[in-house]
Amino acid sequence: MPRRNDTRDRTLRTAVDLFRVHGYHGTGLNQVLAAGGLPKGSLYFHFPGGKEQLAAEAVTMAGAEFRTRITETFDRAATPADALADAMRVLADELTAADFAHGCPIGTVAIDADSDRVRAACADAFAQWHSVISAALHRSGLSNADTLATAVLSAVEGAQLLARNRRDTTPLYAVAETFAPLLKG
Repeated sequence: MPRRNDTRDRTLRTAVDLFRVHGYHGTGLNQVLAAGGLPKGSLYFHFPGGKEQLAAEAVTMAGAEFRTRITETFDRAATPADALADAMRVLADELTAADFAHGCPIGTVAIDADSDRVRAACADAFAQWHSVISAALHRSGLSNADTLATAVLSAVEGAQLLARNRRDTTPLYAVAETFAPLLKG
């Protein structure tokens, strides 16, 4: 097993950033190397499975980081509605700061990934996010927590896509506003 080091981590982070902007098929391995200032031989040393392995691991890393952010957002908010509103503000700020170039690090890959390994990594990340949201909604006393979590996650993913396409954060705020009454229990 290759030793985990700075080059490996930098390759993963670079891949996450590029996949967020260009998706799975729009990101090439040479692009990852160039953008990360990485030595040419490092990619296959650290990722002998090539682009498929790199994408699956990048999705896993980004998914875990976002899962932590989602957990922290729900933990610090007074209500699930407040958590969703806070999350939408953060996503809107990040999207605006990136000049609408960054999509969801999982959604942009999931849209065009044709690899079972990459699709499985995306599905796992979405399932983990769903679990965090569902648990938070359940703790707040909502009896339909699992169904609401599915709807919230679906709406957030769709809102990010619309916001990015329109270059307008209105869809993100519409999700928070629409779900607020449903998340108060």
